[in-house]
Amino acid sequence: MRASENLAGGRLTIDRDAIAANWSLLKGLLKPGTTCAATIKADAYGTGATSTAERLWEAGCTTFFVALPEEGAFVRSALPDATVYILGGLFPGIASDLAGANLIPVLNSVAEVREWAGFCKAESQAFPAALQLNTGMNRLGMDPEEFADVMAQKELTTSFDIALLMTHLACGSDPEHPLNRQQLNTFVAATQPFSTLPRSMANSAGVFLGPDYHFDLARPGISLYGGKALDTAPNIMSPVAMVEARVMQIRNVPKGQTIGYGGAETVTRDSKIALVAAGYADGLHRRAGSSDDRPGGFGVIGSHKVPLIGRVSMDMIALDVTDVPGDAVTRGSFVEMLGPNVAASDLAAYAETIDYEYLTGLGRRYHRRYAALPAPQER
Repeated sequence: MRASENLAGGRLTIDRDAIAANWSLLKGLLKPGTTCAATIKADAYGTGATSTAERLWEAGCTTFFVALPEEGAFVRSALPDATVYILGGLFPGIASDLAGANLIPVLNSVAEVREWAGFCKAESQAFPAALQLNTGMNRLGMDPEEFADVMAQKELTTSFDIALLMTHLACGSDPEHPLNRQQLNTFVAATQPFSTLPRSMANSAGVFLGPDYHFDLARPGISLYGGKALDTAPNIMSPVAMVEARVMQIRNVPKGQTIGYGGAETVTRDSKIALVAAGYADGLHRRAGSSDDRPGGFGVIGSHKVPLIGRVSMDMIALDVTDVPGDAVTRGSFVEMLGPNVAASDLAAYAETIDYEYLTGLGRRYHRRYAALPAPQER
């Protein structure tokens, strides 16, 4: 569903040039010789996979990572010459589909390696694949012992082209976490005998952890979309998305009354309340609501920060606009709920989640447009 701007309760503005600028910044942080790819899974973190991939291609990015084969097919239709990896691996029975679309599976288990090798033998063609090692995250990937066993079986490894050896950081957002160095050491030890093959470890956090983690290819994700990669450092990335929701009604609420479902928050003064057309169906998390016991999230109108008051409903929220001049907020005005003045990480903190979840969960009811974002307001 893609509503027109006149009919939609809100609009989602995506700045593709900002995404490209973030990619260029990350590329500049890598050690010489390291390729900077782009992770565009989950519809490019909610920004639109094909349009984002096309803009990154224009900026010089030629290698992309997605989670699922279906996502890879969409990217391939937009960029016939790009290198596209499927992080989710090889689903049973789809080897011919991937090879036919020139999509590269990341093989995460011995069973996947055997199936891919068998397919390549049957086709008498060494199609490319990546091999993923589990170095401590314990999600996808072969344990080092399994990897060593696979690499020792030449009848397997000579059947296909090993395009990449890779692993994934579990705690990269915390630079001091001991698991980072432990995973690095495990990856180096397992892959050093095959160091002529390209290797990859760095996600967004890995880019900032330094050159030891860069290897031959980095595959940043959240930082491309303005997200904060490290918990302990300032965010140097530019915001790339802005959500603005429409004011439906403004009402006066006397001191002592409550707002919304459950009477969760009581106004402590005579208040002017704006009812805004966005709710948890649009990606504004219910946990970001406020109550008498805890503050909630906020929006921005002009130079004014306006707190969310009461629970987040499916289709609307209430904002306290008492301190906003009357001519600055009227029926039909737009309130910024995410963007240059409202960081996804700030919203996520109020909702007790992460900025990844906010970005990828933006609803389908916004009018979507592509344009440059405005500069932040001075407050």
